[in-house]
Amino acid sequence: MDHIKIFSPATVANVSCGYDVLGFCLDSVGDEMIIHKISEKGVKISKIDGYDLPYEIEKNVAGVSALAMYEALQPDCGFDIEIYKKIKPGSGIGSSSASAAGSVFGMNELLGRPLNKTELTKYALKGEALASQCEHADNLAPAIFGGFTLVRSVDPIDVLQLPTLGDLFATLIHPQIEIKTSESRAILPKNVALKDAITQWSNVGSLVHALHTNDYDILSKSLNDTIAEPHRKQLIPHFDSLKGEVIKAGALGCGISGSGPSIFALSHGEKMAKEVEKTMQNVYSKTEIPFYTFISKVNSQGIKIL
Repeated sequence: MDHIKIFSPATVANVSCGYDVLGFCLDSVGDEMIIHKISEKGVKISKIDGYDLPYEIEKNVAGVSALAMYEALQPDCGFDIEIYKKIKPGSGIGSSSASAAGSVFGMNELLGRPLNKTELTKYALKGEALASQCEHADNLAPAIFGGFTLVRSVDPIDVLQLPTLGDLFATLIHPQIEIKTSESRAILPKNVALKDAITQWSNVGSLVHALHTNDYDILSKSLNDTIAEPHRKQLIPHFDSLKGEVIKAGALGCGISGSGPSIFALSHGEKMAKEVEKTMQNVYSKTEIPFYTFISKVNSQGIKIL
């Protein structure tokens, strides 16, 4: 095999209570990438379609992660990467992680899979750090492993794959404003009240338990963020009113996807997810902010070979 075409999915990070550690993988939105194995040594990006991103390897997240892996493995070949970017940068659904994860996944396949998913995540982290100024894997892990993941550690990298509830659907709205991950991280306090920290880690534990026991009620009670959301919501117009209406409509929970501005809601069943989507559309149609919405089942596979 001398080339491979892949679908590198969008992801939701944090999942309300799991700042920097929890994430899940989406199925209906993602980038496509074609990676060619070539005789010329090194890594290059020959095509970028969709958004204006740098071709220089050291300035592109897909290039940085690919180069880190390439330099570690020293293969007797090179790689040419084509990126068909369909996840808008700065949208809050893992645009940079889709690029960073996709390049190393594709190269690994062409080399006969010398690396496991944990090792791929380690190299993808190098690209993600270029976008957010720090190494965090809450988007990368679900993209590579699929489903729900918990990042126990990034040094060394340690990812736990969690079960996924069978009839769980995500509804997302993306207001057409841009929030850079680095800026969204900078707005957070360096210290938090012990009371808030206790609430947060009890919710993380409850959410993990809910996934293992298929308990939608406990999952709903766990989707509460006392750490990041109170500060980040000021960056997203009409967040409180949208969240209130979505919960009233019957969603299990609602929160900021990653660093925003996208907002996610989880629902029991596709029918409820569609009702939640209508509610989101009703709230934002009364504003002057352009937006789009979509529904996705949780993608249990992660990156897919096309």
